[in-house]
Amino acid sequence: MGLAILHSRAQYGTEAPPVTIEVLLSGGLPAFTIVGMAETAVRESKDRVRGALVSSGFEWPQSRITVSLGPAEMRKMGGRYDLAIALGILAARRQFPLPVLQTVEFYGELAMSGDLRPVPGLLPSVIQARGAGRCVVVPRDNAPEAALADAEVYAASSLQDVVAHLAGRDPLALEVVGEQPDDETPAPDLADVRGQKLAKRALEIAAAGNHNLLFVGPPGTGKSMLARRLPGLLPPMTDEEALETAAIDSVAGGKVAAREWRRRPFRAPHHTASAPALVGGGRTLAPGEISRAHNGVLFLDELPEFNRNVLEVLREPLESGAITIARAGMHADFPSRFQLVAAMNPCLCVAKLSRFKKGR
Repeated sequence: MGLAILHSRAQYGTEAPPVTIEVLLSGGLPAFTIVGMAETAVRESKDRVRGALVSSGFEWPQSRITVSLGPAEMRKMGGRYDLAIALGILAARRQFPLPVLQTVEFYGELAMSGDLRPVPGLLPSVIQARGAGRCVVVPRDNAPEAALADAEVYAASSLQDVVAHLAGRDPLALEVVGEQPDDETPAPDLADVRGQKLAKRALEIAAAGNHNLLFVGPPGTGKSMLARRLPGLLPPMTDEEALETAAIDSVAGGKVAAREWRRRPFRAPHHTASAPALVGGGRTLAPGEISRAHNGVLFLDELPEFNRNVLEVLREPLESGAITIARAGMHADFPSRFQLVAAMNPCLCVAKLSRFKKGR
């Protein structure tokens, strides 16, 4: 009989509440049970963990295995707990010292070969693990993103690498943030625009006062070109703002690039976008366009073509700078502080009225 306790975190929006993984090996008929409100992907980890352990050369225990994911009332989703569960089984069999587990959080999905696969939405977990004073072990592909949090990050390629690190045989290297390359693509610059003196002045005032902006003019006059140059007029993001924006991109499933993570976002959804596409939602409560534009610019081209209900959902985020997405049994809060820039062609009724007056 053996008991091991490990630490990880769930992912609800940009929040990462702690999850305790308790693994108990006890007598009785061989069985593998996972409890703690685990969804399908978590329950299926039984087969992934067993395949990874056997492929990595470890003996599968012929005993009753019970894995408890606490707190029990919080829903657990995804394959991010695979590595912690596998290590818990080995720790319960005393494959490495138990005290080393108390200062580490583990994340990673296991392949049948024992390799570690990346998991989405990892950056908020690393940020909050740093606040709790713990280091993290993550898959190699997640390491550049996790290192942005300025935490103690160890990257591993396989289950064997993590076991060797915990046993003290072959320590993992500490991950650091890579330097930005010299060939970084520059952001669109307002200096590239010829003429448009009034429109450029409006952009400068909007950037200085954090005002929203509406461009009205015939097609081809440069409304979209001017709007794309607003982020370049805004001041650089602070470390806290950059981490907030990067965390939202991480939760949305995007790859957070070290070379662009300090650049203010510019989001330009098509006019056929639905209300959930703007505010976010879905089964895993992913952020929408207004949250992905956090600390940046949301550009709505062809404003009159958007459905009215889509435009109405912008009212509260523009006023409060945040949005709460609620579903049965779960909710997520996303920051949504952005500058709204819209563009539209002159109303047809104005042109008709002008022609009517000339005809008179």
